Amino acid sequence: MQNNFTSEPKAQQGEASESQEPSARTDQPSRLSNWMQSLLHMGLGESLLRAATNIFSLIAIVIVIWLAQMYFRQPAAQAQGNGQPPQVPTPLAAAPSQASAAFQDLSSFGVLRQTDIHTNIPTRARQDIVKYTVQAGDTIIGIAQNFNLQPKTIFSANYGLLQDDPHNLRPGQQLNILPVDGVYRQWVAGESIDMVAKYYQVTSADIISYPGNRLDPNTTSIAAGTWIIIPGGVYQYHALGQIPLGVTRSNPASPQVAGPGACPPTNGGAVGTGTFVYPTDRHYLSGFDYSTKTNHLGLDLAANLGDNIYATDGGVVVYSGVNNYGYGNMIMIDHGTGFQSLYAHLSQIFVQCGESVTQGQVIGAAGATGNASGPHLHFEIRTMTTVIDPWDVLPPRSPAP
Repeated sequence: MQNNFTSEPKAQQGEASESQEPSARTDQPSRLSNWMQSLLHMGLGESLLRAATNIFSLIAIVIVIWLAQMYFRQPAAQAQGNGQPPQVPTPLAAAPSQASAAFQDLSSFGVLRQTDIHTNIPTRARQDIVKYTVQAGDTIIGIAQNFNLQPKTIFSANYGLLQDDPHNLRPGQQLNILPVDGVYRQWVAGESIDMVAKYYQVTSADIISYPGNRLDPNTTSIAAGTWIIIPGGVYQYHALGQIPLGVTRSNPASPQVAGPGACPPTNGGAVGTGTFVYPTDRHYLSGFDYSTKTNHLGLDLAANLGDNIYATDGGVVVYSGVNNYGYGNMIMIDHGTGFQSLYAHLSQIFVQCGESVTQGQVIGAAGATGNASGPHLHFEIRTMTTVIDPWDVLPPRSPAP
C-alpha cells in the first residue's frame, strides 16, 4: 500500500512537468503573433512589409555588386603579381585542334574550303598621265602633295601654262599630272635618246623601259612630236624669258656666219635654257681675250689637241663644217633664246646640220685648224645684233695654272 501511494505523486509530477512544456514552447510565438496582431490593428502591417521588401532588395543589390568587383579584380591582381598585362582567355586558342578534327570528320562529304574574310586586291602603280582641273584655293605645293609628287614635277609637265611661275596657276586650268616624279616633254627632231637622258641625269634605259611611254624595248630613236615621260629626270627651273629644252622655236634658225658649212634654215629643234657653261675643261685663256679694240670678239680658251668641246647651251646646229674666214673647222649653235654660240679651230666635228644638242653635250674636239698658232678653242657668243663678251654670261673664271 505504501509503495502505491508514493508512486502516484511522482506520476502527477511527471504529468505536471509534461503539461508545462507546451506552454513554454508556445510562449514566444504567441508574443510575436500578438505583436503582429497589434501592428495590424494599428494599420502598420502593410508599411512594415514594404519596408522589409525594400531592405531585402537593397541588400541583394549590394551583394551582387560586391561579387562582380571581386570577379573583375582577380585578373588585374594576377597581372600585377606577374608584371604582365592581363590576358583575357580566348576560346579560339583551343579551337584549331577541335576544328581540324571537325574538318576530318566532314571530309567525307566533299572538298572543304575555309572562308577567308580578307580579299587581296592587287595594287598597281599608275603609269599614265591624268588631268586635274585647278580649283579655287589650290596651290602648286598642295596639288603636288595630293598626288605624292614634287612641285618641280608639276611645273615640268605644265610649262606652257605655268612657265615655272606659281602665280600663273588659275582655277579651271587643266594640269598634266605625271604618275611619277620626273619630266614630261615633247621629243624634238634630231634628238638622240642618249643625249636627252644625259641632260636630265638618267639613263636611256630609264626612258625606253618606262611602261607609260609604251616604247619598243629595242628602239633607238623616238619620233619627233612624241610626248615622253622621263622618270626621275632632274628638272631645272627657268627664269623669266627662258625656254626649256624641248620647246620648239617659232622662227627658223639660221647661222650668222657664212661659209661652206652653213646650214639651211631649220624649223623647230631644241631650245636652250638661257644659261651658259664652259665649252672646255680648262676655264682660262691660252691666247687672246675678248677685245673690241683689237676686233678679237671671242675667247681663246686653253685646250690640248683632241680635248672635248661642249655645247655651252642647248639648241640646234646651224653651222657644221669648214669656214674660209680663218675659223677652220667650225660649229655654230642657235639656242632659240636670242643667242648663238660659235666654236672654231676644231680638229673634229661630231654634230651635223639641224641636229638638236643639249647643254654640256660633246660636239667636237679641240684643234688648230684655220688661223691658229696652236691647239685651243676660239669661242664666241652672239646676239641678233652683236657679239658679246662671253665672260659676262659664263660662270666665274678659274685662274690660270
